[in-house]
Amino acid sequence: MKYRLILASASPRRREILAQVGAEFEVIPAKGEELLTSTEPKEAVLQLSCQKAEETAGRLSGDAGNIVVLGADTIVSLDGAILGKPKDKKDAVRMLGLLNGREHSVFTGVTMIVRGDGKEQIISFYEETRVFMYPMTKEQIQAYTETGEPLDKAGAYGIQGKCAVYIEKIVGDYYNVVGLPVAAIYQNLEKSGIEIL
Repeated sequence: MKYRLILASASPRRREILAQVGAEFEVIPAKGEELLTSTEPKEAVLQLSCQKAEETAGRLSGDAGNIVVLGADTIVSLDGAILGKPKDKKDAVRMLGLLNGREHSVFTGVTMIVRGDGKEQIISFYEETRVFMYPMTKEQIQAYTETGEPLDKAGAYGIQGKCAVYIEKIVGDYYNVVGLPVAAIYQNLEKSGIEIL
């Protein structure tokens, strides 16, 4: 059965990924303040994605038809510590210095609130991708930071942007690092008989 897909995120990268696979969707970003109570990366991304999906779903009336409200949140984890978006350029330089020449993990939590036929179900999961970075000099870190690209990204880098030249390899889903594990989303919905394409 075909469902309306609603993305509870203002992220341009998530929009691009959904558009790339041919999904028809609306964007209704969550407005609530994110409250994080866990320092465990897997739990943190599930918690934040759930908050986004629930906040947006709560603003939609019960007669909105068959809908899937999709919330997602991405973080970078190094040695078990969470790296979110940098506060400023100085913080971006600090984060890139930590990731420099090392392996880290990118976690994206996904929560989908599915409403149809008077019923509601919640599908929630996370994906982990391991990322290996080449060493960067202080000058390279500074130059990359000055592009402004790191400032709105978890871990202070974008794999799909200028930082691509410093990514040695990844183990896992590339799109998960960009911010939306679209294949896992599609497979989870398809198992439940929910069509979004």
